[in-house]
Amino acid sequence: MKRTLYVRFLISYLIFGGMAFIALFTFTQHAIIDFTERQEARQLYREATLVASKYAAEYTSSRLSLSDFQSQMEALGTYLTADIWIVDSQGRLLVDSSDASVGQNAALSDFSAIADFDAADFGSSYYMTGNFYGRFHEEMLTVFSPVTSNYRVRSYVIIHKPLSRITGTYINGFMNIAFYTIGIVFLCSFVILLFFTFTVSLPLRRITAAARTYARGDFSERVDIHTEDELGYIANTLSYMANELNTLEDDQRKFISNVSHDFRSPLTSIKGYVEAMLDGTIPPEMQDKYLNIILFETERLNRLTQSLIDLNRFGHHGIMLDVTDFDINRTVKTTILTFEGTCSKKGLSFDLLLTGQELFVTGDEAKIQQVLYNLIDNATKFSGPDSAIKIETNVKNEKVLVSVRDSGIGIPADSIKKIWDRFYKTDLSRGKDKKGSGLGLSIVREIIQAHSEHINVVSTEGVGTEFLFTLPLSSREVDS
Repeated sequence: MKRTLYVRFLISYLIFGGMAFIALFTFTQHAIIDFTERQEARQLYREATLVASKYAAEYTSSRLSLSDFQSQMEALGTYLTADIWIVDSQGRLLVDSSDASVGQNAALSDFSAIADFDAADFGSSYYMTGNFYGRFHEEMLTVFSPVTSNYRVRSYVIIHKPLSRITGTYINGFMNIAFYTIGIVFLCSFVILLFFTFTVSLPLRRITAAARTYARGDFSERVDIHTEDELGYIANTLSYMANELNTLEDDQRKFISNVSHDFRSPLTSIKGYVEAMLDGTIPPEMQDKYLNIILFETERLNRLTQSLIDLNRFGHHGIMLDVTDFDINRTVKTTILTFEGTCSKKGLSFDLLLTGQELFVTGDEAKIQQVLYNLIDNATKFSGPDSAIKIETNVKNEKVLVSVRDSGIGIPADSIKKIWDRFYKTDLSRGKDKKGSGLGLSIVREIIQAHSEHINVVSTEGVGTEFLFTLPLSSREVDS
């Protein structure tokens, strides 16, 4: 089973929670214990120092009786919930706040000294933890402060407090606070997980499911996500892509149908005429006429094949342009000469509105002449008899605007955006023109785009069509 992004995120969430509790039970707990020990030791040390400087010094100098001193130590021990000892330099226990008999026994000198007692064991610190030379059955926090008189250490004030009382008072409280804090953090992260589930994971699942459907060739699925973020952008892009691919399938079917039709018609004519000449249906004296028809159809197939080759080269490898400065007005005049025979048959005329005697532009003259040829060829095909084709050149903002306008049948509004597609023909054009391949306008757009320029069309059914494209004005025109 594949691990989805959501499963990985969930595992990360659980690992985060587990690591948080492990850290709480190890590092945090030890840190709190160390901190509370230091704090408690510091507080007890202040009390020990106070006892050493005030009460113990007075007792040592005999200014305070043993009973009074014992009473004060018992009261202070009760207040601190600790045991307070007075130990002489040999380690003999002189006073114990929890046992009044110790002082009496000490006075009689029948109380043995603390085995192995050595003040140097405290080192540079003022406290230690442990059972204090085996005197206790549990871990104790012990602080000490020397009692001095005439610059000599006479005895020591030692305060013992069970670590269990410290941990019970402080550690449990701190740990409860830490647990509550971790619980709140974990709950907040769970809310974030739910938010992630509904805003990221579920939309991603829908996007993934739609992508699998598209991969199977079914483009009817739509991703219904309308958010102003990356997921919304991906969903809209996928839906747009699916719509385009669905349309592309229809276009491909139309493309294949159109190519088949445009190749089948001349091939059928050629095959029929050749068979008729072979079986004698067409007598020898009439064969020249039909051979000319076969030649015409062959040239038509050749032009169609060349157009396909040109479009394939334009679309995949770009167009190699031979850029020069040339006179666009002269190119227009030269191009319309090739339509003299066609215009004579249909009674068409050209109305030229050219700017200046010469108008130089920068571009590939041969390719622009091909553009003009295709646009004028379309105009002659779809113009009515005894009408005029208007060709204009104008200069605007260092651009030359070239216009080819006819007064023919026009283009339906729903076909305007499709006329640039390869092999596309409107139903009206199919009725008027049986010879066109539907590749002319595709070639025109590729050439103009290769010049980094623009081409547009304005058309009204029954009124006519106008194609307009731009070319850069030559520097010689700008300088003049």
